[in-house]
Amino acid sequence: MNTATNLIMVLWGISEIYLLLKMRSGSTDAKGKDKKSLSRLWLVIGFSIFFGIFIAKSTYFPFYQSQLLQLIGLVFLFFGVTLRLIVINNLGKYFTVDVTIKKDHQLKTDGFYKYVRHPSYAFSLLTFLGLAIVLNNYISAVIVFLPVFLMFLYRIKIEELVLTDQFGQDYSDYRKKTKRLIPFIY
Repeated sequence: MNTATNLIMVLWGISEIYLLLKMRSGSTDAKGKDKKSLSRLWLVIGFSIFFGIFIAKSTYFPFYQSQLLQLIGLVFLFFGVTLRLIVINNLGKYFTVDVTIKKDHQLKTDGFYKYVRHPSYAFSLLTFLGLAIVLNNYISAVIVFLPVFLMFLYRIKIEELVLTDQFGQDYSDYRKKTKRLIPFIY
């Protein structure tokens, strides 16, 4: 299981670095809407992963003994990364790592967006939840998941202000029909 976890973690890291380098807003996009949330997000993610793994390796505070839970964590980790990449591909040219509006931006309301407004964050959180479970240390789980979750909530707030400003009533109507991160719940 360690080899599988390490492989998924490496693929996750490579995919995130690729997105960070290649999926930024372009010169014709409406910039300046991000409020430096991307750099803050990366600081929080780096801190959470590094210290979460460090704590898991240096302390022993397990919250389960079952190999089944380890496997579930690994499945969450894998599907979180995979489904997030599918969502990003689905959003196509409108996806950027920084909060921005493209020149011909269209509001996406189909596919995963039919059920949640922020599926990329939802699947990213599934990835972090998977990592928290795989580490099997309740202190690490809090360090890995909670700061990232709070940072995503902050970033979602920024994105929703930008989208409301851009799409007005259409976005407000869409918000009434969908949940933020978890279908039918939140």
